[in-house]
Amino acid sequence: MRKRISSLVAVAAVTVLALTGCSSGSGGGGGTGGSGDGPFKVIAFTSGNQTPIGAWWVKAVTAKADELGWDLTMIQGDFDFQKMNPQVESAIGQGADVILDGYTDVASISSIVTAAKDAEIPIFAIDSATEASDAFALNITSDQQGIVDETVGALEEQLGGLEGKTVMVIGHDPHPGIRLRAGLAEEAFKAAGATIAGGSIQKVKSPATGRTEALALTADYLSANPDGLDAVWVGWDDAALGAAKAITEAGSKAKVTGVDATSEAIAGIEGGGAFLATVEQPWPSILDTVMEAVQAYQKDGTMPSSNFDAVATTLVDKANASTITPSDKLQ
Repeated sequence: MRKRISSLVAVAAVTVLALTGCSSGSGGGGGTGGSGDGPFKVIAFTSGNQTPIGAWWVKAVTAKADELGWDLTMIQGDFDFQKMNPQVESAIGQGADVILDGYTDVASISSIVTAAKDAEIPIFAIDSATEASDAFALNITSDQQGIVDETVGALEEQLGGLEGKTVMVIGHDPHPGIRLRAGLAEEAFKAAGATIAGGSIQKVKSPATGRTEALALTADYLSANPDGLDAVWVGWDDAALGAAKAITEAGSKAKVTGVDATSEAIAGIEGGGAFLATVEQPWPSILDTVMEAVQAYQKDGTMPSSNFDAVATTLVDKANASTITPSDKLQ
């Protein structure tokens, strides 16, 4: 399968200088990197803080802000945009130099985007859209096509081809990355001659119940179609673990792929069971690049030359699983 390689957006490294920013209650930087005598003021928010990656982002951003002497307001949304969005908008009303967005679909934060534009405060984001958007000064995410190429390719190799095979695809529409890659996976399987179990993408309703929902979807299909499933492609590891459990309990030989490279997924891969492969997304290096862009803006108002990038990922299988740092163990 084709693997598309995308480089990180080019951002010049910036030496940390004396920190300047707006004082409390001031307006945004207005493209000048902030003004006033107070510390550089940053609003950070995420709706996905209950996931391992989201929780890591909160800790990593907080630590970086402490290191750089930023005045940080961290807002955690718990997947509840009706709760989070007004809190972020209120913080914007108090003034800031920069806004950081982590793992939040741009379609769900339109009121925040409007408030930020009105206040002339740039938003620097991670995994918040799957294509370029003028909502952001910069958004860096993973290459969704690359993820699909890697995982579909792993299943194709394991199954000796996909022609005539039956594959279940499990996604979750509210997450833009999962929504895109699930659609791309469905297209890839169909193009390779596979049959999509259930006729279309099976959709998990909530990340909080993803594992149990995926387990039920897979178990129900196997109950109605014993030995009628060759693989399950899942958009993220927690749900993939549910599918793998259903396969094991049914005594099926089907294989599962996920995305995220969590500890449990890697252990499952190393154990040689139903879990065939997952994908490592380079979130630490992505965050480093975003933070360098923020520091460049802080220094003299420099904006990134491009506002979007999708970076290459790494397939994790039995051959390299022992060398991968699990995403829920990131420091």
